[in-house]
Amino acid sequence: MDELFPANAFSKDVPAKEKPAADAPRCVRVMPFDGGGRAYAYAVPAELAGRTALGSLVRIPLGSRTTLGLVWETDVAPDPAFAKKIRAISELLYDIPVLAPDAIKLCEWIAGYYAAPLNSVLLTMLPAAVRQGVRPVLERTVSLARELDADALAALKRRAKKQAELYEFLRERGAAPRGTLPFSAAVVNALLLSGVARESAVPVSRLAYADIGAGVPARRDVVLNAEQQAALDSISASLDAGKFRAHLLHGVTGSGKTEVYVGAIRKTLASGGSAIFLVPEVALTPQTVERLRSRLADCGTRIVVWHSNLSAGERFDAWMDMARGNARVLVGARSAIFAPLRDLRLIVVDEEHEPSFKQGETPFYHGRDVAVYRAHLLGAVCVLGSATPSLESFYNARVGKYVLNRILKRVDDRPFPPMRVIDMRREILHMQGQTTFSRPMLDAIAERLAGHEQCILFLNRRGYSRALICPDCGNVVECPHCSSALTFHREDNTLRCHLCDHTESAPSRCPACGSENVRKRGFGTQRAEEILAQRFPEARVVRLDADTMAKKNEFRSILERFRAGEIDVLLGTQMIAKGLDFPRVTLAGILDADLSLHVPDFRAAERTFQLLVQVAGRAGRGQLDGEVLVQTFTPSAPPIQFAKRAEFDEFLEDELERRREFHYPPERHLIRHVFRGTDRDRVEAAALAWTEFFEKNAPGLVEIRGPAPCPTEKILDNFRFHLWYFCARVPAVVGAISRLRAAFPRDADVIDLLDVDPADVN
Repeated sequence: MDELFPANAFSKDVPAKEKPAADAPRCVRVMPFDGGGRAYAYAVPAELAGRTALGSLVRIPLGSRTTLGLVWETDVAPDPAFAKKIRAISELLYDIPVLAPDAIKLCEWIAGYYAAPLNSVLLTMLPAAVRQGVRPVLERTVSLARELDADALAALKRRAKKQAELYEFLRERGAAPRGTLPFSAAVVNALLLSGVARESAVPVSRLAYADIGAGVPARRDVVLNAEQQAALDSISASLDAGKFRAHLLHGVTGSGKTEVYVGAIRKTLASGGSAIFLVPEVALTPQTVERLRSRLADCGTRIVVWHSNLSAGERFDAWMDMARGNARVLVGARSAIFAPLRDLRLIVVDEEHEPSFKQGETPFYHGRDVAVYRAHLLGAVCVLGSATPSLESFYNARVGKYVLNRILKRVDDRPFPPMRVIDMRREILHMQGQTTFSRPMLDAIAERLAGHEQCILFLNRRGYSRALICPDCGNVVECPHCSSALTFHREDNTLRCHLCDHTESAPSRCPACGSENVRKRGFGTQRAEEILAQRFPEARVVRLDADTMAKKNEFRSILERFRAGEIDVLLGTQMIAKGLDFPRVTLAGILDADLSLHVPDFRAAERTFQLLVQVAGRAGRGQLDGEVLVQTFTPSAPPIQFAKRAEFDEFLEDELERRREFHYPPERHLIRHVFRGTDRDRVEAAALAWTEFFEKNAPGLVEIRGPAPCPTEKILDNFRFHLWYFCARVPAVVGAISRLRAAFPRDADVIDLLDVDPADVN
C-alpha cells in the first residue's frame, strides 16, 4: 500500500490527560456493545478499584437497562457539573482485561481507515462468547488437604480400606478430576468430609486440535541453507532492535519459509515475547499447527488455534488462555490478528497475497494490513511471506517501507517442476466433445498411477456443469435472486446458486419455451471426478470442495489419508491450491487456467499468475521430480507465460507498469462505494444523485469513475451499483466522504457501503 497509516495517528503533541481530583471517585469511560459506538463515563466502585483496567469487561447501567461493555479509557476527569450524576459500574465479569490495550487504538484506527462504525469493529474484534460474559466451564478436582502420619494411615486402612486406597491414589498422582477417580461417590465424599481431601473447581481449557503434534519430540536437526539463514538473521536483527519493522519474505514454493518463521518464533519466545501466525484458510491450520508444535515442543509454550470453525467453547478458552498469558503462540485465520496475547513481538502473515485475508462485510478490513499496523502500534516485527507477493507488498518493499528478504532456491536445491502449457483449442479437435481433460493430462495421470505416485488436480468451479442452456430459444436458467446462472449438481439433480445458495430441482424442459432439448454447458469438479472414475476405475480419487466438506474435520481427514498414500488423485478447488506439502505428489494439473483470467477485475492477471505458481508448487516437493500441466484456451497470455518460465520479478515489473499506465493500485488507493437495494431504478438514481452531490461539495478531491452496475449486478434480490474513488491518501478522503454522507439526503430503501482497498471489485 502506498500509505498504510493516517498521517496524524501518533501525534507527539497530544496534551496530557487531566487527572481527577484526589477526593473525586475514579471514573472510566466504557464502550457499550449496544450503545451505538459511543463511550460513556462511569464511576468505579471502591470494591473494584485496582481491578478495573483498560479492556476490562464490565456490566453497566444504560438508560433503564443494564448491558455489557468494555473499559475504553481510564482515569477520566468528569465534568464537575455532572460528577454527582455519574452512575457506577455494576459488575466486573472477569479478573483480567479481555482486550489488549493496543487493540483499543487498533479498533479506532480500523473504524477511521475503513470507514466502519466503531461498534461493528468492536463486535468483530471480540468473540461473541467473551463479550456475552460466558463463564468458563469448571471441572471438580479432588486433591489431598493434609498428609497422614503412619499411625493415622494405618488406622484409616483398618477402618475404611477404600478411603485409604483413595488417599494413596491421590498422594501418588496428585489432583485428579472427580469424574475420573476409580472410586465410588460415597468413598470420595467420606474422605472429603474427614478433611483429608479437598475438592476445588478448576477452569477447563478446551484446546482445539489437541491431538495434533501432541507428544511429538522437538526437531532440532533442521539446518538452514544460506538464503534461509540470511532471511532469519535479518528478521532477528529487527527483533533485537525492539522497534517496528515489516519484512516481506519472498520465498519460492518449497524454499522452506516455514523454517524461517519457526526460527523467528523461537527467538521471540526465548526473549519472553509472544507471536501470532496468520494463515489465509482454515484448511491450512492443522498442517501449520502440527509443524509448529513439533518444532517448538521444547519451548514449553502452549500453541492455541483460532478460526471461525471452532466451537464457541474452544474459542472462549483459547481467548482466555491468551489473555491470562497461558498461551504465547497463536495460529489462526484473519480474525486471529485481534488476539489478546501478552507482550506480542512477532506477527507472521503466511501467503500474504491471498484475498481471503480481506473481510467481505463491514468492517471491510484487510488482515494483512491490520497486522502491519498492529505491529506498528506495539513496536513489533511483522513478517509477510509468500511465493507470489501481492503487488501492494512488492511495491512497499520497492519504495523502502518493507525490508525485502528473498529465498530463491528450493530446499536441498530441488529443481522447480517444469510447466507445460496445453492449448485446449487444439485438443478440442481431437477429443470428440470431451474437453475436461486433455490427452497429455490423461497420459500424465496414467503414468503417475502406474508408478504409485500422487496427483493434485485443480479446478476452481464446483458442481457438475456451470449452466443449463436451451439451444432452441437460447435461455440460460438463472437464479431468481441473483444475476448468475445456476450450477447443475448431478449428485442430487439440483440447480444451485453459488452466491445465495438458492436450490431448485433441475428441469427436464426449458422453463422459457418448454423444449426438451436442454443442454449442460461447462464443467465442474463433479464432472471431472466422474470422468476420472470412468477413465481410471482402479484409481482412488477424492474430490475436495465446499460440497464435500459437510463435517467439521472432513478436510483434515482427507489430507491425512492423502498423506498416508490412501488417495491417488486429489481433485479440488482453491482450498488445495496453496500451502499443502505432500512429498509423493509428482503431478499438479490445472484444468481451466482461464477461469481467473477472463474476469472484470484489474487484478485478474495477478491472481492468475499467483494461482499457477502456487498450484505448481504442490508438485516435486519430495525426492521425486514433479511436473505441472496447465490447460488453457489462451496459452500466450502474459501471466501464463511468465509462470511457465518462473519469472517472478519480470511479471511483477510488467504488471506494475500496466497498473501505472491506468493509475490503478498500488499506484494509488482505490475506495469502492457500493449502493444496493431491491428497486433497480432507485438504486441507480441514488448513486447518480450522490455522485453529483459529492462532486459539487468536494471538487477535485478524488478521481471518480462511475457509477455503473456492478459486474454481478444482483445478489440476494438486491441490485448493486458502484463507483470508484482513486486517491493518494485514504484518511482525508474517507473523512470527507463520511461528513458528506451525513449531510446527503438519503433514500431509506438504498444502502451504501464503503470498501477501502477492496480485494474484490465484482
